[in-house]
Amino acid sequence: MRLKGNLEQKNVDNRLSYDPDIMEFYLSEQDLESPDLIRDRIRQLHRRGVKPYLHHPPRYRGEYLDILSGNPDVRRYYHESSELLARICREERAACVIHAHYARTDSCTDITRERTILLREEIRAVAAYAREVFVWEDSTEGLFSYGNPYLIEELIVPLELPLNVDVSHAFIACGGDNGRLRDVLERTQAYARYYHLVDSMGIEHDSLPLGQGRIDWRMVKPLVQGKDFIFEIALAGDHSDCTPMVDSAHYFAQVEAEDRIAAK
Repeated sequence: MRLKGNLEQKNVDNRLSYDPDIMEFYLSEQDLESPDLIRDRIRQLHRRGVKPYLHHPPRYRGEYLDILSGNPDVRRYYHESSELLARICREERAACVIHAHYARTDSCTDITRERTILLREEIRAVAAYAREVFVWEDSTEGLFSYGNPYLIEELIVPLELPLNVDVSHAFIACGGDNGRLRDVLERTQAYARYYHLVDSMGIEHDSLPLGQGRIDWRMVKPLVQGKDFIFEIALAGDHSDCTPMVDSAHYFAQVEAEDRIAAK
């Protein structure tokens, strides 16, 4: 059982009731104003034998983050928040998911080799102080998406960049094509440290429970086996009930069982 949540104690208690192996805390800009609370939640997980991951905040003052943002305040916050989270992760024995950018930001225009190299050098600066604790997540579009033909060879391979591969993001960036998704998963396998497992119809960011989209999970399963992952499913209400994630874990286990039966 590998789950995602936030820092609210009600949310944490709900996830811990399932005795997860891994839990990821999705952080907000406001959460970073209380670093001691982040440390406390990480320690709660360690006491229960749960491996902790953090997720870098997606926004600053309502604007999605982009390491290449034309807004100097956004770029400043990107680096200051990254330095804070890298320090917390090193001291508290955790890891952190970070996006180079999100959809519909400055990095989603002008997809060229030159711009990819520019992004690579910006990421290199962050990796210099956070390499051992940060894993880099792909977007559904833009320079740091698998729709960028230069991403793997011009950025990931030269930096030997530790990755969090979001399977649904990659599927969307690949136009909903399971063959192209397989190629991405195979080519990134040497760099992937962590995965977000979530289904999609392959058109937009829909964050569906496993089995409700078009991703071929029998194909995905052996390619993520043995790595860290969580089930990252969109939740309703105050997100305190993670049942869709738990259902996805059961679905994934059943896919594995069916594969074993088929192999006999």
